[in-house]
Amino acid sequence: MLELVDAAYFTPSTGQVCALQLPDGSALPVLVDSVNVKAQYRNPYAPEQQRLPFIVTLTAQQATEFLEGPCAIDLPQRQRLEGVYVSRLAPLGRDPAGAYFQVVFS
Repeated sequence: MLELVDAAYFTPSTGQVCALQLPDGSALPVLVDSVNVKAQYRNPYAPEQQRLPFIVTLTAQQATEFLEGPCAIDLPQRQRLEGVYVSRLAPLGRDPAGAYFQVVFS
C-alpha cells in the first residue's frame, strides 16, 4: 500500500489534525504541517510512472517522549496507513518544548 501513496494523498489533510498510532499502541494527535515534493531526489533510473519523493512534516499536539519508529497514520477521509516510519526533527527555531516529526517517502 505505501508504494502507491503519493503527495496528493496527504495534501488535503494539510492544516488538519490526525492521529498517529505509535508503536506502543498509544495515539498521538499531530497537525499535518506540510507536504513537500522533492523532485530533485528522484532516482534518474526510476520508471516514469514511479511517484516523486516527498516529505510530510507533522507537529505533535501534546507532549511526547516518542522519537522515531514505525507508526500508523489515520488521516481524515482516508484509510489507515500502516508501517509508516516517522522520525523526530530538531526544533530549529521553533518552540523547543514542541515535538516535530517527518515522514519521508522516496
